[in-house]
Amino acid sequence: MAIKYSDLELAINTLVTEFHKAADDAPTMNTTQFQTFVSTQMPLIGKRVESEEGLSQVLQQMGIVSGQNISFQDFWTLINKQAVQVFNNTHKEKDIKCNCLLQ
Repeated sequence: MAIKYSDLELAINTLVTEFHKAADDAPTMNTTQFQTFVSTQMPLIGKRVESEEGLSQVLQQMGIVSGQNISFQDFWTLINKQAVQVFNNTHKEKDIKCNCLLQ
């Protein structure tokens, strides 16, 4: 009997799969791979990483030191921040804010 996954589980699988595909099946990706990945898969953030200054800001948000590769955990930090921002910008009840940021 085949397991039926929820939309949320499938979305998580997509995040992990696309990350590792962009990293050429390695556990981490370099900044060039990251820029390409974000530009194609996350165009709103992709616009920010087109410039060196924007890329530096995004890497800093993830806690990446210059020259360090990006792990899935680092990427997940970025996803968390983006999810909170999107929720806060689009949620219908403006008095409800998501404070779910990772520490």
